[in-house]
Amino acid sequence: MSYYIIKLVITALLIVLISEIAKRNSLMGAMLAAIPLVSILAMTWMYIDTNDSKNAVAFSNSIIWLIVPSMTLFIFFPILIKKGLSFYPSMAISILMTILAYYSVIFFLDKLGIK
Repeated sequence: MSYYIIKLVITALLIVLISEIAKRNSLMGAMLAAIPLVSILAMTWMYIDTNDSKNAVAFSNSIIWLIVPSMTLFIFFPILIKKGLSFYPSMAISILMTILAYYSVIFFLDKLGIK
């Protein structure tokens, strides 16, 4: 149980640290956020848990297919804000659009026989 608490604390600290840096310097915060920290942490925790890099490699290969649809959030969110929509509706719509983009890519890949 303490192992999960350590994982949780390290992960949460990184997220809080990035958000605090972003409050002071948006470019530095963006650079840190653009680093795939969640993916790096997930692959690290997978390796520590299993001592097998194959799961991390499979996870990494799956992420490659989802990079482009993840950009949907970063495209739609500022557009919606600039159009006058407030923060939370803009975020919600952007998240929904991103989910639709993910499912579209997954559907397309499935049609091509890519798992």
